[in-house]
Amino acid sequence: MDRDRGPRPSVPLAARTLAELDPRVTVPTYDRTSLGRGIVHIGVGGFHRAHQAAYLDDLCQNGLTDWSITGAGVLPGDAAMADALQQQDNLYTLITRDRESTDPRVIGSIVDYVLATPAITPLIDVLADPSTRIVSLTITEGGYPVDDTTGQFLTSPEGDLPPAFEAIARALQRRRDEGLGGFSVVSCDNIMHNGATARAATLGVAATVEPGLEEWIGRNVSFPNTMVDRITPATTAADRDLLVDRYGLVDRWPVVAEPFTQWVIEDSFLEGRPPWEDAGALFTTDVEPYETLKLRLLNGGHSCLAYLAALAGHVHVHEVMADRPFVDLLRCFLEDEASPALPSSPPGINVARYRIQLAERFANPAVSDQVVRLCQDGTSKLPKFLIPTIETQLKMGGQVKMAALALAGWCQYLLGKDDTGRDLEIARDPNLRLVTELAEASTTDPRAFLRFTGVFSMTLANDAVFAPAFAAALASLREVGVHSTLDRWLRGDA
Repeated sequence: MDRDRGPRPSVPLAARTLAELDPRVTVPTYDRTSLGRGIVHIGVGGFHRAHQAAYLDDLCQNGLTDWSITGAGVLPGDAAMADALQQQDNLYTLITRDRESTDPRVIGSIVDYVLATPAITPLIDVLADPSTRIVSLTITEGGYPVDDTTGQFLTSPEGDLPPAFEAIARALQRRRDEGLGGFSVVSCDNIMHNGATARAATLGVAATVEPGLEEWIGRNVSFPNTMVDRITPATTAADRDLLVDRYGLVDRWPVVAEPFTQWVIEDSFLEGRPPWEDAGALFTTDVEPYETLKLRLLNGGHSCLAYLAALAGHVHVHEVMADRPFVDLLRCFLEDEASPALPSSPPGINVARYRIQLAERFANPAVSDQVVRLCQDGTSKLPKFLIPTIETQLKMGGQVKMAALALAGWCQYLLGKDDTGRDLEIARDPNLRLVTELAEASTTDPRAFLRFTGVFSMTLANDAVFAPAFAAALASLREVGVHSTLDRWLRGDA
């Protein structure tokens, strides 16, 4: 646990200034210039820097010398991260926080960064290099052009190829032509069977790039499934100020995370891998039970709270968890809907204890996780986080009330006003215009919102249990607001 020692002279984060930093800040003790290459990570955001890069940094601190990460960005918005890392020799601060402690640590495992926009050629060059053995991804749930139901590759109506997968396919094409082998593609996004999804996206793009290329990739590239978990809110000005005020450290883009971290990985790597298990990762032959648990309870729990919390005026998740009706909502959802819908319990995991731990993690005030972050990309997240629980429960004759209420909250949230009539900060969504139009249509026909087939199947939209529950929840939210609706639902009056 640190203690504030008063202001210190400010030191900008860079390789040359590490020795000048406050001794309470942990810094790399290994020679970053001597690290071997091997991993290219596409999508260097907060989560990657708090999770995979931190695991590798642990290993480097303990003597690993033959692996490091080259970060990559393929979207125009990645230019800001590229600039921040370039200014700091690809160093950044990971601030791990809970109620009792704040632990700042400079991460050194990212040694280079490639900004591959507007042209992806620089990334193709790095991926095609023989030193690249692993290509990992955090490109969000919506970054995979794969149908959630069929698992089939989806072509863009405009014919555009997703840049991450185009770069991967073209690099593999070059490696094949030069007589080189493939590499392992490791998705670290919150998607069930994320390895299989990455495989479908890669093969689909490859067939477009060169018919027949997908057959070579199918034989020479592996796609391990993974499950990743660490609550990582968006970086704020307050996080930067904390480092300056308490430690005299100027970091352009630090990242904050909770102490908890988990990584479950299918051990199917073609060209070797770091010994991530020595840093706490779990290797298994079957990731699915861990994926299902995390997506349906943690991510589903977040989605259950998100839009209703925004309507109630909450800004941070720990504030939501100090509001008793929301705590009861989460408990009922996890115990009565999400947990019964689990096909099996992951080996070594006590689900009841996991539920308790989730509530404790959500309530961590030091992380200051933002409600608006949980509201982002609803049309991409909800089919993976909430809809499978609802469909499973309906098949078993189980409860879906809390999930229906959460989805009604999403619909009402899209109208842009909270319960007091104040304007909401509407989070980004790949289909925001369409779902907003359907939310507006629901003011005259409550079930109009269920016509969005990107989330709701026709079967679900017409289900004799779910559809009335959704309509009733939406009507109650509009009549009496979030808190009174929660009271009704929790008392069983609805």
